[in-house]
Amino acid sequence: MRKILVLRGGALGDFIVTLPALVLLRERWPDARIELAGNATAAQLARSRGLLDAVHSQHEARWAALFSALPAPFEAWLREFDLILNFWPDAEGDLARKFPLRPDQLFLSASALPTETPAAAHYAEALGPLGIAPRGSYCLLESGRVVLAPSQSPAARTGQTIALHPGSGSARKNWPLDQWAEICRWLRETHHAELLIITGEAEPATALADFGRPARNLPLESLVAELSRCRLFLGHDSGVSHLAAACGVPSILLFGSTDPAMWAPPATHVRVLRRGSELKAITVDDVKAVIGLA
Repeated sequence: MRKILVLRGGALGDFIVTLPALVLLRERWPDARIELAGNATAAQLARSRGLLDAVHSQHEARWAALFSALPAPFEAWLREFDLILNFWPDAEGDLARKFPLRPDQLFLSASALPTETPAAAHYAEALGPLGIAPRGSYCLLESGRVVLAPSQSPAARTGQTIALHPGSGSARKNWPLDQWAEICRWLRETHHAELLIITGEAEPATALADFGRPARNLPLESLVAELSRCRLFLGHDSGVSHLAAACGVPSILLFGSTDPAMWAPPATHVRVLRRGSELKAITVDDVKAVIGLA
């Protein structure tokens, strides 16, 4: 393979669970030019570490032509790729009918929503027709590279900072903010912890702002640097939680209606706390007890 195009949409967490598949592609074809159309911000994590050679935003208008008529210049550009790997939704098969654009072009497609657990296994297993056997279901971000499925847990952290992300992409996946505040008070008063409060566009700027140092809307590489210095992370089913796990931070994740077997990072340094489908069923004492074991 000389040129590969990966179509993968979604948010930060969706991209991170695709990292193992990208690592496997790069291992198989180390000299290939691999490009990705998707979450351009998240994908820079892979580009800066050598997994991708170019990134294209999923929001560019030109991609709509994949589901209608291809303009000649766009078709000529797509024709250059030896492999197109699609993880975009294509329920009606409109996209699949466009390919191959030349006799020796290979087009592979898998469901945008994972059907295997954990989610990363779904995207890695899609590489089977290429003779690539899936292995490992999570990655660690290291300086200048991405490591697939390390054989042991990351080294213990010695810093004092505990990071908290009290939000997610959906209100139903969030633990009540007043309970987060109670945990913050306990961590500061009982453990004398330094708190890093991570928020983004989905969370109010004032969320837990009185309890620690704010990290709001940080560029991803800056957030990676901050997380890498933390000794513990607390969060929900969110992209930031996937990022914390990928940074090797021991993590405690609160889950409710979503399935942790599918969506929790499958790493030994990640602990999941769940009390059924309702997050409000998790008590402050439940969280304190798990933190005490961390």
